[in-house]
Amino acid sequence: MNPQDVAAYLQSHPQFFEDHAELLASVQLTSPHSHRAVSLQQRQMEILREKNKGLELKLANLMRHGHDNDRTQNRMHAWQLRLLGEADALALPMAVSQGLQQVFDVPAVALRLWQLAETHAPLDLLRGDAAAATEAARRFAEGLQTPYCGGNPWAIEPAVAEEGAPPAPAPASAAAADTLGEGGKQAVDWLERDDIASLAMVALRAPAGEDAETGPTFGLLVLGSPDPRRFHEGMGTAYLSRIGELAGAALARLRA
Repeated sequence: MNPQDVAAYLQSHPQFFEDHAELLASVQLTSPHSHRAVSLQQRQMEILREKNKGLELKLANLMRHGHDNDRTQNRMHAWQLRLLGEADALALPMAVSQGLQQVFDVPAVALRLWQLAETHAPLDLLRGDAAAATEAARRFAEGLQTPYCGGNPWAIEPAVAEEGAPPAPAPASAAAADTLGEGGKQAVDWLERDDIASLAMVALRAPAGEDAETGPTFGLLVLGSPDPRRFHEGMGTAYLSRIGELAGAALARLRA
């Protein structure tokens, strides 16, 4: 009889230890903690304690994630109120970008729009150089079906090899650089900071019509942080997608 047969027999005859209660007191097992012999009841208690610790850890993680989600929802609500309360169309791009910086504590935010109505031409002054949204950047935004999150492959190392020497580029991810391409590189440059280690990029689209799944792409939102953990490849993008949808809907009234 092998161990599997013994285990199967005990599972199919749960009354065995009731009929042979004296065995419970005589069975000795090795504790994984002290490596000493303990009774079967003591070993069962240790197993239960370990299971309880695991359940407590899972509960603590669930509560932490719940608090994080509540905080994000509250921030999202505050940002939406700011957009809804902005009556001046010329101030909307600033409300979007500065609101994200202040409400979500994002160190760097860049926003570029195109295909705007002529009546909103002064927005060029608020966005900086109107030509910054080049054709390459526009094509990149149009192909961005979901938000991009990940490291900045063109980040600059803060340390230098020799005193007075220019900073050397950080080891770049070839895959990330290929994914972002020339248009993505230009969008990163909009942040005008050399210390950006992680990025999130969200295309802005007008609300879709009845006969279309998505509306036309007319802008790109770029978020950056010196913290390489702020935006990473494994993070969820549900909130970033929602931010892009809200920003796109709010700014769509500036289009031609």
